[in-house]
Amino acid sequence: MLSQFSREGDHQTLADLDFTFAKDIYPVGRLDADSEGLLLLTNDNFLKTKLLEPRNRHTRTYYVQVEGEVTDEACRQLSSGVAISINGKQYKTLPAEVSKIEEPALPERNPPIRFRQHIPTSWLSVTLHEGKNRQVRRMTAAVGFPTLRLVRWSIGKISLADKKIKFPKPGDVWEVTPKEAKLFYERTF
Repeated sequence: MLSQFSREGDHQTLADLDFTFAKDIYPVGRLDADSEGLLLLTNDNFLKTKLLEPRNRHTRTYYVQVEGEVTDEACRQLSSGVAISINGKQYKTLPAEVSKIEEPALPERNPPIRFRQHIPTSWLSVTLHEGKNRQVRRMTAAVGFPTLRLVRWSIGKISLADKKIKFPKPGDVWEVTPKEAKLFYERTF
């Protein structure tokens, strides 16, 4: 699903969700059609600006399934920052927090990732302080471990683990209560 309300080809968009959004709701950050996970939607202009302004460098954590047995050296390189190409220009990513993790309990992906019987996969937790286009995918490819599945797990200190449900299903929407909104501000800024 594209993280936008307007149509683009045959892709599903936020407009396809079984939820009535206010007209002034805006997605904060983007997930491409191949990514999944936490997406904030808001009509709070202060929050939107704080989270979209690159100089504020709030954190976002992704759970990343990569092809192959990821090495400690690859994790060190990712943590230090790696050179990636964005629109034909070389860019060195800011240092990131990277660690190997056990496979998280996530819902099945639709469509499923490609499966190769003789090629193992690994999972990483990657916390960024910046958000370049397809950055995590470019970073893991730069160290020789292409991304197979990418799940945004948290934005700031708000994560998918905060909800009382085991794990939201793709397309689940929950409205933040005023109490939760206050908590979000306290945790994020």
